Amino acid sequence: MIDISVYSDALVVLGTAGILVPVFRRWGLNPVLGYLAAGALLGPLGLGSFTTQVPTLYWFTIGNAQSIAGIAELGIVFLLFLIGLEMTFQRLVALRRFVVGLGSLQFVLTAALITAAALVAGQKPATAIILGSSLSLSSTAIVLEMLSSQERLSSGVGRTSFAVLLAQDLTVIPILLFIALLGSGSRESLWLSLLIAGLQAAVALAVITLLGRMLLRPLFRLVATARSRELFIAAVLFVIVGSGVVAHQAGLSMALGAFVAGLLLAETEYSKAIEAIVEPFKSLLLGIFFLTIGMKIDLREVLREPLWLAAFVLGLIVVKAVMLTGFARFFRLPWATSIETGLLLGPGGEFAFLCIGMATALGLVDVRVAEFVLAGTAISMALTPLLSWVARRLGAVLEAGENDDAELAAHPPGAENHVIVVGYGRVGKVVYAMLQLHGIEAIATDFDGHNVARLRREGHNVFFGDSSNPEFLKACGLENAAVVVITINVREKIDEVVKIVRAVRPDVLIFSRARDAEHARQLYAMGASEVVHETIEASLQLAAAALLGLGVPEEVADASIAEKRFEFRHELQRASDTPENHNEVPAK
Repeated sequence: MIDISVYSDALVVLGTAGILVPVFRRWGLNPVLGYLAAGALLGPLGLGSFTTQVPTLYWFTIGNAQSIAGIAELGIVFLLFLIGLEMTFQRLVALRRFVVGLGSLQFVLTAALITAAALVAGQKPATAIILGSSLSLSSTAIVLEMLSSQERLSSGVGRTSFAVLLAQDLTVIPILLFIALLGSGSRESLWLSLLIAGLQAAVALAVITLLGRMLLRPLFRLVATARSRELFIAAVLFVIVGSGVVAHQAGLSMALGAFVAGLLLAETEYSKAIEAIVEPFKSLLLGIFFLTIGMKIDLREVLREPLWLAAFVLGLIVVKAVMLTGFARFFRLPWATSIETGLLLGPGGEFAFLCIGMATALGLVDVRVAEFVLAGTAISMALTPLLSWVARRLGAVLEAGENDDAELAAHPPGAENHVIVVGYGRVGKVVYAMLQLHGIEAIATDFDGHNVARLRREGHNVFFGDSSNPEFLKACGLENAAVVVITINVREKIDEVVKIVRAVRPDVLIFSRARDAEHARQLYAMGASEVVHETIEASLQLAAAALLGLGVPEEVADASIAEKRFEFRHELQRASDTPENHNEVPAK
Protein backbone atom coordinates (compact mmCIF):
# COMPACT_ATOMS: atom_id res chain seq x y z
CA MET A 1 0.00 0.00 0.00
CA ILE A 2 1.46 3.37 -1.04
CA ASP A 3 1.71 6.01 1.68
CA ILE A 4 0.33 9.09 -0.08
CA SER A 5 1.45 11.35 2.76
CA VAL A 6 5.08 11.17 1.58
CA TYR A 7 4.06 13.26 -1.42
CA SER A 8 2.63 16.12 0.62
CA ASP A 9 5.77 18.28 0.41
CA ALA A 10 5.98 17.73 -3.36
CA LEU A 11 2.34 18.81 -3.70
CA VAL A 12 3.00 22.02 -1.76
CA VAL A 13 6.06 22.82 -3.91
CA LEU A 14 4.28 22.16 -7.20
CA GLY A 15 1.19 24.01 -6.01
CA THR A 16 3.33 27.04 -5.16
CA ALA A 17 4.97 26.97 -8.60
CA GLY A 18 1.72 26.35 -10.46
CA ILE A 19 -0.70 28.59 -8.54
CA LEU A 20 0.89 31.11 -6.21
CA VAL A 21 3.73 32.33 -8.46
CA PRO A 22 1.43 32.93 -11.48
CA VAL A 23 -0.76 35.03 -9.17
CA PHE A 24 2.30 37.12 -8.22
CA ARG A 25 3.14 37.54 -11.91
CA ARG A 26 -0.41 38.65 -12.64
CA TRP A 27 -0.07 41.31 -9.94
CA GLY A 28 3.19 42.48 -11.55
CA LEU A 29 5.35 41.27 -8.65
CA ASN A 30 8.67 39.45 -8.94
CA PRO A 31 8.15 35.64 -8.77
CA VAL A 32 11.13 35.38 -6.42
CA LEU A 33 9.03 37.25 -3.85
CA GLY A 34 6.27 34.69 -4.39
CA TYR A 35 8.54 31.78 -3.57
CA LEU A 36 10.09 33.56 -0.58
CA ALA A 37 6.68 34.53 0.82
CA ALA A 38 5.36 31.01 0.29
CA GLY A 39 8.38 29.53 2.05
CA ALA A 40 7.99 31.84 5.05
CA LEU A 41 4.25 31.22 5.29
CA LEU A 42 4.10 27.47 4.55
CA GLY A 43 7.47 26.36 5.94
CA PRO A 44 8.32 24.70 9.27
CA LEU A 45 8.80 28.11 10.93
CA GLY A 46 5.43 29.36 9.65
CA LEU A 47 2.15 27.46 9.42
CA GLY A 48 4.12 24.21 9.33
CA SER A 49 4.80 24.63 13.07
CA PHE A 50 1.06 24.27 13.83
CA THR A 51 0.48 20.87 12.19
CA THR A 52 0.29 19.18 15.60
CA GLN A 53 -2.55 21.46 16.71
CA VAL A 54 -4.22 21.51 13.26
CA PRO A 55 -3.46 18.20 11.46
CA THR A 56 -5.15 19.39 8.27
CA LEU A 57 -2.32 21.88 7.76
CA TYR A 58 -0.03 18.91 7.07
CA TRP A 59 -1.30 18.81 3.48
CA PHE A 60 -0.75 22.53 2.88
CA THR A 61 2.62 23.06 4.57
CA ILE A 62 6.18 21.74 4.53
CA GLY A 63 7.23 20.28 7.85
CA ASN A 64 10.86 19.57 7.04
CA ALA A 65 12.89 21.92 4.84
CA GLN A 66 15.62 19.26 4.46
CA SER A 67 13.23 17.08 2.47
CA ILE A 68 13.64 19.37 -0.53
CA ALA A 69 17.04 20.91 0.25
CA GLY A 70 18.94 18.58 -2.08
CA ILE A 71 16.66 19.37 -5.02
CA ALA A 72 16.81 23.08 -4.20
CA GLU A 73 20.62 23.09 -4.38
CA LEU A 74 20.38 21.82 -7.95
CA GLY A 75 18.68 25.10 -8.83
CA ILE A 76 21.92 27.02 -8.21
CA VAL A 77 23.86 24.31 -10.08
CA PHE A 78 21.66 24.65 -13.17
CA LEU A 79 21.75 28.45 -12.99
CA LEU A 80 25.57 28.56 -12.90
CA PHE A 81 25.72 26.03 -15.74
CA LEU A 82 23.56 28.31 -17.89
CA ILE A 83 25.70 31.32 -16.92
CA GLY A 84 28.73 29.33 -18.08
CA LEU A 85 26.97 28.62 -21.39
CA GLU A 86 26.49 32.35 -21.92
CA MET A 87 30.10 33.05 -20.97
CA THR A 88 33.37 32.12 -22.75
CA PHE A 89 36.91 31.70 -21.44
CA GLN A 90 37.90 34.82 -23.35
CA ARG A 91 35.21 36.89 -21.65
CA LEU A 92 36.13 35.41 -18.28
CA VAL A 93 39.77 36.38 -18.81
CA ALA A 94 38.63 39.89 -19.73
CA LEU A 95 36.92 40.10 -16.31
CA ARG A 96 39.98 38.94 -14.35
CA ARG A 97 40.70 42.43 -13.02
CA PHE A 98 37.24 42.60 -11.48
CA VAL A 99 37.23 39.01 -10.15
CA VAL A 100 40.68 39.19 -8.55
CA GLY A 101 40.68 42.89 -7.72
CA LEU A 102 37.18 44.16 -7.04
CA GLY A 103 35.78 40.83 -5.79
CA SER A 104 38.67 40.11 -3.42
CA LEU A 105 38.79 43.69 -2.11
CA GLN A 106 35.07 43.67 -1.43
CA PHE A 107 35.20 40.39 0.48
CA VAL A 108 38.25 41.17 2.63
CA LEU A 109 37.32 44.70 3.69
CA THR A 110 33.59 44.02 4.12
CA ALA A 111 34.34 40.91 6.21
CA ALA A 112 36.78 42.95 8.33
CA LEU A 113 34.22 45.70 8.99
CA ILE A 114 31.40 43.29 9.91
CA THR A 115 33.82 41.30 12.10
CA ALA A 116 34.73 44.50 13.95
CA ALA A 117 31.02 45.29 14.46
CA ALA A 118 30.43 41.78 15.83
CA LEU A 119 33.33 42.20 18.28
CA VAL A 120 31.87 45.50 19.48
CA ALA A 121 28.54 43.68 19.96
CA GLY A 122 30.26 41.30 22.38
CA GLN A 123 30.90 38.24 20.20
CA LYS A 124 34.01 36.08 20.63
CA PRO A 125 36.79 36.63 18.04
CA ALA A 126 36.19 33.27 16.31
CA THR A 127 32.43 33.87 16.18
CA ALA A 128 32.93 37.42 14.90
CA ILE A 129 35.22 36.23 12.08
CA ILE A 130 32.70 33.56 11.04
CA LEU A 131 29.83 36.06 11.03
CA GLY A 132 31.88 38.69 9.19
CA SER A 133 33.01 36.26 6.49
CA SER A 134 29.56 34.73 6.02
CA LEU A 135 27.65 38.03 5.90
CA SER A 136 30.06 39.58 3.39
CA LEU A 137 28.76 37.09 0.80
CA SER A 138 25.84 37.93 -1.49
CA SER A 139 23.18 35.82 -3.19
CA THR A 140 24.48 34.32 -6.43
CA ALA A 141 21.16 32.63 -7.13
CA ILE A 142 18.87 35.65 -6.67
CA VAL A 143 21.09 38.29 -8.29
CA LEU A 144 22.10 36.28 -11.36
CA GLU A 145 18.57 34.95 -11.87
CA MET A 146 17.14 38.47 -11.77
CA LEU A 147 19.76 39.84 -14.17
CA SER A 148 19.27 36.84 -16.46
CA SER A 149 15.48 37.29 -16.56
CA GLN A 150 16.05 40.98 -17.38
CA GLU A 151 18.56 39.98 -20.11
CA ARG A 152 21.19 42.17 -18.43
CA LEU A 153 23.92 39.64 -17.61
CA SER A 154 26.14 41.16 -20.30
CA SER A 155 25.54 44.74 -19.19
CA GLY A 156 28.06 46.59 -17.06
CA VAL A 157 26.03 45.83 -13.91
CA GLY A 158 25.66 42.18 -14.90
CA ARG A 159 29.35 41.61 -15.49
CA THR A 160 30.48 43.52 -12.42
CA SER A 161 28.01 41.60 -10.24
CA PHE A 162 29.06 38.30 -11.80
CA ALA A 163 32.76 39.03 -11.21
CA VAL A 164 32.19 39.85 -7.52
CA LEU A 165 29.90 36.86 -6.99
CA LEU A 166 32.41 34.51 -8.61
CA ALA A 167 35.14 35.79 -6.29
CA GLN A 168 32.80 35.34 -3.31
CA ASP A 169 31.95 31.77 -4.31
CA LEU A 170 35.66 30.92 -4.39
CA THR A 171 36.09 32.23 -0.82
CA VAL A 172 33.48 29.80 0.52
CA ILE A 173 36.08 26.99 0.44
CA PRO A 174 38.53 28.62 2.91
CA ILE A 175 35.64 29.83 5.10
CA LEU A 176 34.28 26.29 5.48
CA LEU A 177 37.78 24.94 6.08
CA PHE A 178 38.39 27.59 8.74
CA ILE A 179 35.13 26.67 10.49
CA ALA A 180 35.97 22.95 10.34
CA LEU A 181 39.44 23.51 11.83
CA LEU A 182 38.05 25.66 14.65
CA GLY A 183 35.35 23.10 15.38
CA SER A 184 37.79 20.17 15.50
CA GLY A 185 40.20 22.03 17.76
CA SER A 186 43.05 20.99 15.45
CA ARG A 187 46.44 22.55 16.10
CA GLU A 188 47.47 22.05 12.51
CA SER A 189 48.67 25.22 10.77
CA LEU A 190 45.71 27.13 9.38
CA TRP A 191 47.74 28.61 6.54
CA LEU A 192 49.09 25.19 5.55
CA SER A 193 45.56 23.79 5.51
CA LEU A 194 44.30 26.67 3.39
CA LEU A 195 47.21 26.17 0.98
CA ILE A 196 46.46 22.46 0.66
CA ALA A 197 42.76 23.21 0.11
CA GLY A 198 43.63 25.78 -2.54
CA LEU A 199 45.89 23.33 -4.37
CA GLN A 200 43.22 20.65 -4.15
CA ALA A 201 40.64 23.03 -5.63
CA ALA A 202 43.02 24.06 -8.44
CA VAL A 203 43.70 20.41 -9.29
CA ALA A 204 39.97 19.65 -9.32
CA LEU A 205 39.23 22.55 -11.68
CA ALA A 206 42.13 21.49 -13.92
CA VAL A 207 40.81 17.91 -14.05
CA ILE A 208 37.27 19.06 -14.88
CA THR A 209 38.63 21.36 -17.60
CA LEU A 210 40.95 18.74 -19.11
CA LEU A 211 38.38 15.94 -19.10
CA GLY A 212 35.75 18.34 -20.41
CA ARG A 213 37.87 19.41 -23.37
CA MET A 214 38.68 15.79 -24.18
CA LEU A 215 35.28 14.17 -23.65
CA LEU A 216 32.36 16.63 -23.82
CA ARG A 217 32.32 17.35 -27.55
CA PRO A 218 32.73 13.65 -28.56
CA LEU A 219 30.03 12.68 -26.03
CA PHE A 220 27.46 15.11 -27.43
CA ARG A 221 28.46 14.29 -30.99
CA LEU A 222 27.73 10.62 -30.28
CA VAL A 223 24.40 11.40 -28.62
CA ALA A 224 23.41 13.85 -31.36
CA THR A 225 23.80 11.19 -34.05
CA ALA A 226 21.10 9.13 -32.30
CA ARG A 227 18.60 11.96 -32.98
CA SER A 228 16.85 11.20 -29.72
CA ARG A 229 15.72 14.13 -27.59
CA GLU A 230 15.45 11.88 -24.53
CA LEU A 231 19.06 10.68 -24.83
CA PHE A 232 20.26 14.24 -25.37
CA ILE A 233 18.45 15.41 -22.22
CA ALA A 234 19.97 12.51 -20.26
CA ALA A 235 23.47 13.44 -21.48
CA VAL A 236 22.97 17.09 -20.50
CA LEU A 237 21.78 16.21 -17.00
CA PHE A 238 24.66 13.74 -16.60
CA VAL A 239 27.24 16.41 -17.48
CA ILE A 240 25.72 19.04 -15.17
CA VAL A 241 25.32 16.82 -12.13
CA GLY A 242 28.54 14.89 -12.82
CA SER A 243 30.71 18.00 -13.02
CA GLY A 244 29.05 19.28 -9.85
CA VAL A 245 29.75 16.05 -7.97
CA VAL A 246 33.42 16.05 -9.03
CA ALA A 247 33.78 19.63 -7.79
CA HIS A 248 31.99 18.82 -4.52
CA GLN A 249 34.28 15.86 -3.85
CA ALA A 250 37.25 18.22 -4.20
CA GLY A 251 35.81 20.64 -1.64
CA LEU A 252 34.38 23.08 -4.18
CA SER A 253 30.72 23.98 -4.64
CA MET A 254 28.70 21.92 -7.10
CA ALA A 255 27.66 25.17 -8.78
CA LEU A 256 31.29 26.06 -9.56
CA GLY A 257 31.87 22.68 -11.20
CA ALA A 258 28.73 23.11 -13.31
CA PHE A 259 29.85 26.63 -14.27
CA VAL A 260 33.15 25.27 -15.64
CA ALA A 261 31.25 22.60 -17.60
CA GLY A 262 29.05 25.32 -19.08
CA LEU A 263 32.14 27.32 -20.06
CA LEU A 264 33.55 24.31 -21.88
CA LEU A 265 30.33 23.80 -23.85
CA ALA A 266 29.73 27.49 -24.58
CA GLU A 267 31.60 27.55 -27.88
CA THR A 268 30.46 24.17 -29.19
CA GLU A 269 27.75 23.53 -31.75
CA TYR A 270 25.52 22.06 -29.02
CA SER A 271 25.28 25.12 -26.75
CA LYS A 272 21.91 26.36 -28.06
CA ALA A 273 20.26 22.94 -27.86
CA ILE A 274 21.62 22.44 -24.33
CA GLU A 275 20.38 25.87 -23.24
CA ALA A 276 16.89 25.04 -24.53
CA ILE A 277 16.84 21.84 -22.46
CA VAL A 278 18.25 23.25 -19.21
CA GLU A 279 16.13 26.43 -18.97
CA PRO A 280 12.85 24.77 -17.81
CA PHE A 281 14.70 22.64 -15.22
CA LYS A 282 16.57 25.68 -13.95
CA SER A 283 13.44 27.78 -13.46
CA LEU A 284 11.61 25.16 -11.42
CA LEU A 285 14.63 24.12 -9.34
CA LEU A 286 15.55 27.73 -8.60
CA GLY A 287 11.97 28.29 -7.48
CA ILE A 288 12.37 25.44 -5.00
CA PHE A 289 15.63 27.00 -3.83
CA PHE A 290 13.93 30.34 -3.15
CA LEU A 291 11.18 28.44 -1.36
CA THR A 292 13.75 26.89 1.01
CA ILE A 293 15.28 30.35 1.65
CA GLY A 294 11.83 31.65 2.56
CA MET A 295 11.44 28.78 5.03
CA LYS A 296 14.40 30.15 6.99
CA ILE A 297 12.59 33.43 7.73
CA ASP A 298 11.51 32.87 11.31
CA LEU A 299 8.42 35.03 11.78
CA ARG A 300 8.65 34.46 15.55
CA GLU A 301 12.13 36.02 15.50
CA VAL A 302 10.67 39.01 13.66
CA LEU A 303 7.99 39.42 16.34
CA ARG A 304 10.46 38.85 19.17
CA GLU A 305 12.93 41.64 18.26
CA PRO A 306 11.48 43.60 15.33
CA LEU A 307 13.48 46.81 15.85
CA TRP A 308 16.85 45.09 16.31
CA LEU A 309 16.15 42.85 13.32
CA ALA A 310 15.20 45.84 11.16
CA ALA A 311 18.37 47.63 12.27
CA PHE A 312 20.45 44.55 11.40
CA VAL A 313 18.91 44.21 7.92
CA LEU A 314 19.27 47.92 7.16
CA GLY A 315 22.82 48.04 8.51
CA LEU A 316 23.92 44.99 6.52
CA ILE A 317 22.55 46.34 3.24
CA VAL A 318 23.85 49.87 3.78
CA VAL A 319 27.36 48.80 4.81
CA LYS A 320 27.81 46.36 1.94
CA ALA A 321 26.20 48.64 -0.64
CA VAL A 322 28.25 51.70 0.35
CA MET A 323 31.52 49.78 0.44
CA LEU A 324 30.92 48.00 -2.86
CA THR A 325 29.86 51.24 -4.54
CA GLY A 326 33.06 52.89 -3.34
CA PHE A 327 35.22 49.97 -4.51
CA ALA A 328 33.53 49.99 -7.93
CA ARG A 329 34.22 53.71 -8.28
CA PHE A 330 37.84 53.02 -7.29
CA PHE A 331 37.96 50.68 -10.30
CA ARG A 332 36.65 53.58 -12.42
CA LEU A 333 33.22 52.17 -13.09
CA PRO A 334 30.37 54.64 -13.79
CA TRP A 335 28.24 55.87 -10.90
CA ALA A 336 25.12 54.14 -12.26
CA THR A 337 26.88 50.77 -12.52
CA SER A 338 28.57 51.18 -9.13
CA ILE A 339 25.40 52.11 -7.21
CA GLU A 340 23.22 49.44 -8.81
CA THR A 341 25.84 46.75 -8.22
CA GLY A 342 26.17 47.87 -4.60
CA LEU A 343 22.42 47.66 -3.97
CA LEU A 344 22.08 44.30 -5.72
CA LEU A 345 24.89 42.74 -3.69
CA GLY A 346 24.05 44.51 -0.43
CA PRO A 347 21.76 41.78 0.97
CA GLY A 348 23.13 38.53 2.39
CA GLY A 349 23.53 35.30 0.46
CA GLU A 350 22.64 31.63 0.54
CA PHE A 351 26.15 30.56 1.60
CA ALA A 352 25.66 32.37 4.91
CA PHE A 353 23.14 29.66 5.83
CA LEU A 354 25.69 26.95 5.00
CA CYS A 355 28.60 28.57 6.86
CA ILE A 356 26.73 29.78 9.95
CA GLY A 357 24.69 26.58 10.09
CA MET A 358 27.89 24.52 10.12
CA ALA A 359 29.45 26.78 12.78
CA THR A 360 26.33 26.50 14.95
CA ALA A 361 26.37 22.71 14.71
CA LEU A 362 30.02 22.74 15.87
CA GLY A 363 29.18 25.02 18.82
CA LEU A 364 31.11 28.01 17.46
CA VAL A 365 28.06 30.28 17.19
CA ASP A 366 25.30 30.56 19.78
CA VAL A 367 21.96 29.18 18.58
CA ARG A 368 20.03 32.37 19.42
CA VAL A 369 22.63 34.51 17.60
CA ALA A 370 22.49 32.19 14.58
CA GLU A 371 18.67 32.32 14.47
CA PHE A 372 18.71 36.12 14.63
CA VAL A 373 21.42 36.55 11.99
CA LEU A 374 19.93 34.01 9.57
CA ALA A 375 16.45 35.51 9.90
CA GLY A 376 17.91 38.93 9.07
CA THR A 377 19.90 37.48 6.16
CA ALA A 378 16.78 35.83 4.70
CA ILE A 379 14.78 39.07 5.02
CA SER A 380 17.57 41.03 3.31
CA MET A 381 17.54 38.51 0.45
CA ALA A 382 13.78 38.91 0.14
CA LEU A 383 14.34 42.66 -0.33
CA THR A 384 16.62 42.13 -3.36
CA PRO A 385 13.86 42.57 -6.00
CA LEU A 386 12.82 45.86 -4.38
CA LEU A 387 16.44 47.03 -4.21
CA SER A 388 16.89 46.08 -7.87
CA TRP A 389 13.86 48.18 -8.81
CA VAL A 390 15.19 51.17 -6.87
CA ALA A 391 18.67 50.71 -8.32
CA ARG A 392 17.43 50.61 -11.91
CA ARG A 393 15.39 53.77 -11.48
CA LEU A 394 18.34 55.51 -9.86
CA GLY A 395 20.72 54.15 -12.49
CA ALA A 396 18.55 55.48 -15.31
CA VAL A 397 18.94 58.97 -13.89
CA LEU A 398 22.69 58.71 -13.40
CA GLU A 399 23.78 56.84 -16.50
CA ALA A 400 23.16 59.61 -19.05
CA GLY A 401 26.47 60.32 -20.71
CA GLU A 402 28.31 57.53 -18.88
CA ASN A 403 29.97 54.60 -20.58
CA ASP A 404 30.77 51.23 -19.06
CA ASP A 405 34.35 50.13 -18.64
CA ALA A 406 35.72 48.75 -21.91
CA GLU A 407 36.26 45.34 -20.33
CA LEU A 408 32.61 45.19 -19.33
CA ALA A 409 31.27 46.53 -22.60
CA ALA A 410 32.94 43.89 -24.75
CA HIS A 411 30.91 41.15 -26.40
CA PRO A 412 27.21 42.10 -26.50
CA PRO A 413 24.67 39.77 -24.90
CA GLY A 414 23.54 38.27 -28.18
CA ALA A 415 22.78 38.84 -31.81
CA GLU A 416 20.14 41.38 -32.80
CA ASN A 417 18.45 41.95 -36.16
CA HIS A 418 20.13 38.82 -37.43
CA VAL A 419 18.86 36.04 -39.69
CA ILE A 420 18.13 32.51 -38.48
CA VAL A 421 18.62 29.94 -41.24
CA VAL A 422 16.72 26.76 -40.32
CA GLY A 423 18.37 23.82 -42.03
CA TYR A 424 21.93 23.75 -43.31
CA GLY A 425 21.77 21.41 -46.27
CA ARG A 426 22.46 22.41 -49.87
CA VAL A 427 19.81 25.15 -49.90
CA GLY A 428 20.69 26.47 -46.44
CA LYS A 429 24.38 26.75 -47.31
CA VAL A 430 23.64 28.87 -50.37
CA VAL A 431 21.32 31.18 -48.40
CA TYR A 432 23.86 31.51 -45.58
CA ALA A 433 26.72 32.20 -48.02
CA MET A 434 24.75 34.97 -49.75
CA LEU A 435 23.94 36.59 -46.40
CA GLN A 436 27.61 36.47 -45.43
CA LEU A 437 28.59 37.95 -48.79
CA HIS A 438 26.48 41.01 -48.01
CA GLY A 439 27.76 41.30 -44.42
CA ILE A 440 24.47 40.21 -42.79
CA GLU A 441 24.83 38.40 -39.46
CA ALA A 442 23.25 34.95 -39.50
CA ILE A 443 22.91 31.83 -37.34
CA ALA A 444 22.26 28.45 -38.96
CA THR A 445 20.71 25.38 -37.33
CA ASP A 446 20.62 21.72 -38.27
CA PHE A 447 19.54 18.44 -36.67
CA ASP A 448 22.24 16.25 -38.28
CA GLY A 449 24.93 15.77 -35.62
CA HIS A 450 27.63 14.51 -38.03
CA ASN A 451 26.93 17.35 -40.48
CA VAL A 452 27.04 20.01 -37.77
CA ALA A 453 30.30 18.68 -36.27
CA ARG A 454 31.99 18.68 -39.70
CA LEU A 455 30.72 22.14 -40.60
CA ARG A 456 31.84 23.58 -37.25
CA ARG A 457 35.35 22.27 -37.89
CA GLU A 458 35.24 24.09 -41.22
CA GLY A 459 34.35 27.36 -39.45
CA HIS A 460 30.60 27.58 -40.14
CA ASN A 461 28.39 29.29 -37.53
CA VAL A 462 25.91 26.41 -37.30
CA PHE A 463 24.34 24.94 -34.15
CA PHE A 464 22.91 21.51 -33.47
CA GLY A 465 19.30 21.43 -32.31
CA ASP A 466 15.65 20.74 -33.10
CA SER A 467 14.11 23.88 -34.64
CA SER A 468 10.62 22.65 -33.80
CA ASN A 469 11.51 23.29 -30.15
CA PRO A 470 10.51 26.89 -29.19
CA GLU A 471 13.17 27.09 -26.49
CA PHE A 472 15.89 26.20 -28.99
CA LEU A 473 14.75 28.93 -31.39
CA LYS A 474 14.69 31.41 -28.50
CA ALA A 475 18.23 30.35 -27.59
CA CYS A 476 19.19 31.17 -31.19
CA GLY A 477 17.88 34.70 -30.67
CA LEU A 478 14.41 34.44 -32.21
CA GLU A 479 13.08 37.23 -30.02
CA ASN A 480 15.66 39.64 -31.53
CA ALA A 481 15.86 38.24 -35.07
CA ALA A 482 14.91 40.23 -38.17
CA VAL A 483 14.26 37.30 -40.52
CA VAL A 484 13.78 33.53 -40.30
CA VAL A 485 14.61 31.54 -43.45
CA ILE A 486 13.32 27.94 -43.48
CA THR A 487 15.25 25.72 -45.91
CA ILE A 488 14.42 22.22 -44.62
CA ASN A 489 12.47 19.96 -46.97
CA VAL A 490 10.24 18.00 -44.54
CA ARG A 491 6.73 19.41 -44.84
CA GLU A 492 5.63 18.65 -41.28
CA LYS A 493 8.78 20.21 -39.82
CA ILE A 494 8.36 23.33 -41.97
CA ASP A 495 4.81 23.75 -40.72
CA GLU A 496 5.87 23.32 -37.09
CA VAL A 497 8.63 25.90 -37.38
CA VAL A 498 6.34 28.46 -39.06
CA LYS A 499 3.71 28.02 -36.32
CA ILE A 500 6.26 28.40 -33.54
CA VAL A 501 8.00 31.41 -35.08
CA ARG A 502 4.74 33.19 -35.77
CA ALA A 503 3.49 32.49 -32.22
CA VAL A 504 6.66 33.86 -30.61
CA ARG A 505 7.24 36.72 -33.06
CA PRO A 506 4.11 37.89 -34.92
CA ASP A 507 6.17 40.67 -36.53
CA VAL A 508 9.22 38.78 -37.82
CA LEU A 509 9.66 38.08 -41.56
CA ILE A 510 9.42 34.38 -42.46
CA PHE A 511 10.79 33.15 -45.79
CA SER A 512 10.07 29.47 -46.30
CA ARG A 513 10.58 26.68 -48.78
CA ALA A 514 7.41 24.89 -49.96
CA ARG A 515 7.05 21.40 -51.42
CA ASP A 516 4.16 22.14 -53.81
CA ALA A 517 1.41 24.65 -54.58
CA GLU A 518 -0.92 23.32 -51.90
CA HIS A 519 1.84 23.54 -49.30
CA ALA A 520 2.67 27.09 -50.40
CA ARG A 521 -0.96 28.17 -49.94
CA GLN A 522 -0.99 26.55 -46.50
CA LEU A 523 2.20 28.36 -45.43
CA TYR A 524 0.81 31.72 -46.53
CA ALA A 525 -2.32 30.94 -44.50
CA MET A 526 -0.12 30.17 -41.47
CA GLY A 527 1.56 33.56 -41.70
CA ALA A 528 4.67 33.07 -43.85
CA SER A 529 5.83 36.37 -45.38
CA GLU A 530 7.22 34.82 -48.56
CA VAL A 531 7.13 31.24 -49.85
CA VAL A 532 9.39 29.74 -52.50
CA HIS A 533 7.62 27.00 -54.46
CA GLU A 534 10.26 24.50 -55.58
CA THR A 535 8.45 23.41 -58.78
CA ILE A 536 7.48 26.94 -59.84
CA GLU A 537 10.99 28.32 -59.27
CA ALA A 538 12.53 25.47 -61.24
CA SER A 539 10.11 26.06 -64.15
CA LEU A 540 10.76 29.81 -64.12
CA GLN A 541 14.53 29.28 -64.15
CA LEU A 542 14.19 26.86 -67.09
CA ALA A 543 11.94 29.29 -68.92
CA ALA A 544 14.47 32.11 -68.39
CA ALA A 545 17.29 29.93 -69.77
CA ALA A 546 15.18 28.99 -72.79
CA LEU A 547 14.25 32.62 -73.55
CA LEU A 548 17.87 33.73 -73.37
CA GLY A 549 18.91 30.82 -75.57
CA LEU A 550 16.35 31.86 -78.19
CA GLY A 551 17.78 35.37 -78.34
CA VAL A 552 15.25 37.25 -76.20
CA PRO A 553 17.03 40.28 -74.60
CA GLU A 554 18.04 39.64 -70.98
CA GLU A 555 16.10 42.60 -69.55
CA VAL A 556 12.93 41.54 -71.40
CA ALA A 557 13.31 37.92 -70.21
CA ASP A 558 13.94 39.03 -66.60
CA ALA A 559 10.90 41.30 -66.65
CA SER A 560 8.60 38.59 -67.99
CA ILE A 561 9.90 36.04 -65.48
CA ALA A 562 9.41 38.52 -62.61
CA GLU A 563 5.86 39.25 -63.80
CA LYS A 564 5.05 35.54 -64.00
CA ARG A 565 6.54 34.96 -60.54
CA PHE A 566 4.35 37.74 -59.15
CA GLU A 567 1.25 36.17 -60.77
CA PHE A 568 1.98 32.80 -59.21
CA ARG A 569 2.65 34.39 -55.84
CA HIS A 570 -0.51 36.52 -55.92
CA GLU A 571 -2.61 33.50 -56.89
CA LEU A 572 -1.22 31.40 -54.02
CA GLN A 573 -1.77 34.17 -51.48
CA ARG A 574 -5.27 34.84 -52.68
CA ALA A 575 -6.07 31.13 -52.43
CA SER A 576 -4.75 31.04 -48.86
CA ASP A 577 -7.36 33.69 -47.88
CA THR A 578 -5.62 34.76 -44.65
CA PRO A 579 -5.38 38.21 -43.00
CA GLU A 580 -1.62 37.74 -42.53
CA ASN A 581 -1.14 38.32 -46.26
CA HIS A 582 -1.50 42.05 -45.70
CA ASN A 583 2.00 41.90 -44.21
CA GLU A 584 3.49 40.29 -47.30
CA VAL A 585 6.85 41.38 -48.63
CA PRO A 586 6.72 42.90 -52.12
CA ALA A 587 8.36 40.77 -54.77
CA LYS A 588 11.53 42.07 -56.31
